[in-house]
Amino acid sequence: MTVTQEAPDSAHQAHFDAAIAADRRIEPRDWMPEGYRKTLVRQVSQHAHSEIIGMQPEGDWIASAPSLRRKAILLAKVQDEAGHGLYLYAAAETLGVDRADLTQRLVDGRQKYSSIFNYPSLTFADVGVIGWLVDGAAICNQVPLCRSSFGPYARAMVRICKEESFHQRQGYELLMRMMEGTEGQRAMVQDAVDRWWWPSLMMFGPPDDESPNTARSMAWGIKRNTNDELRQKFVDMTVPQADKLGVTLPDPELVWNDERGHYDFGDPDWNEFKQVVSGAGPCNAERIARRRAAHEKGAWVREAAAAHARKHNTEEAAV
Repeated sequence: MTVTQEAPDSAHQAHFDAAIAADRRIEPRDWMPEGYRKTLVRQVSQHAHSEIIGMQPEGDWIASAPSLRRKAILLAKVQDEAGHGLYLYAAAETLGVDRADLTQRLVDGRQKYSSIFNYPSLTFADVGVIGWLVDGAAICNQVPLCRSSFGPYARAMVRICKEESFHQRQGYELLMRMMEGTEGQRAMVQDAVDRWWWPSLMMFGPPDDESPNTARSMAWGIKRNTNDELRQKFVDMTVPQADKLGVTLPDPELVWNDERGHYDFGDPDWNEFKQVVSGAGPCNAERIARRRAAHEKGAWVREAAAAHARKHNTEEAAV
């Protein structure tokens, strides 16, 4: 269990500060400031919730995927996302929190998840665009987390990022096939790009000057880049991919800037972002209702597993 009490003197704090300055990992049994622990609980739990809620937009298309191959790919991806959530809940538990409590906080609306998953997946092209843009944004955000200062989080992210990279390639491959198809299929892809581009930019969080947690998280080595740095990296990475794909990104301000060596781009609708984060997005209520229903319907499974574990422990103790 993590040691969470305040240090009786400056020695613990000095040791922690030295570890952060030397870019060494903080492990669960190490002393850590309470603020560091709380920041990690918030970030890791929200990340875990995002993986679980994120199964829904694509999961809606499993039954109606256009071929057995596409169905198998989609099933595997949704299963991967469930695994990512489990890795992250396990990492959060090393900070002294309970997974059941975190889940209850989610279904009660007391903890957030990524705003991107509150948008609907209207056509099968959305499956490809989610893989390309949403998972692409996730990769930009999460690869630096493989070097997070908290050991369990960083180690979980190594495997997650490998799988997310594969998911992005799967999404892009699906879009390439659709763009080689009929005019209707190409229009479907362009429509999905138009709807998901701006929410994908919002995934990185608010602008740096409106982000209350970024500076502290970076000072502690939890994050390695600011929201705006990551957003810029994503845009620079994605524009050439869009050109190759043959789609137009829906931003009239998108243009290469020779002086900066980066693309200039417009601002997302930050009022929309705030509405979605606060629970007023297109699918907020639906996402939470479905997660709550699944949690309640699965109560008997959790109870049966707990009873089996108790029986097993009793039998072992009697040996």
